Amino acid sequence: MNNLLHNNLLQIILRCIAVYFFVIIAIRIFGKKELAQLSVVDLVFILLISNSVQNAMVGPDTSLSGGLIAAISLFIVNYSMKLFLFKNKKVSELLQGKATMLIYKGDVEQDNLKANEITNDELLTAVREHGVENFEDVDLAMLEVDGNISVISNDFKNTSVHQLPNKRKHKLKGRIR
Repeated sequence: MNNLLHNNLLQIILRCIAVYFFVIIAIRIFGKKELAQLSVVDLVFILLISNSVQNAMVGPDTSLSGGLIAAISLFIVNYSMKLFLFKNKKVSELLQGKATMLIYKGDVEQDNLKANEITNDELLTAVREHGVENFEDVDLAMLEVDGNISVISNDFKNTSVHQLPNKRKHKLKGRIR
């Protein structure tokens, strides 16, 4: 009985690790653009993927302990993976990719847009979200490894500031120096 329980736990752990790496590879294949720009369709897709791989991770053990073992295994493998990627830059670039230049000194890098399946309209939207009207005013725009687009404008009048709502400002007044 004890041996059977041990085998079941080991099986759950190994299944979780296999699914974890499968999902990482699948996301890497389908592109980093999807990570930061989740649409409703993408959200539904992610929810369905998580549901579809649940049984692959826990197998026939749908008990609370089986689910907790699966969750703990995922936390441990995720922490270990982040630590491993932090220490191994080449592997990190292989799995996560590198930041990609989209605009340099007002010139749009069309080849990089095409390679990352980003339209000019999507790029212009990202530029405007950073307070810049057009490509010519962008000094540098990068598609980051997390899927976000960073924009640095050559016109420093275009900056955005996030202010706290008045209620929070009042509560924090004594703490801000």
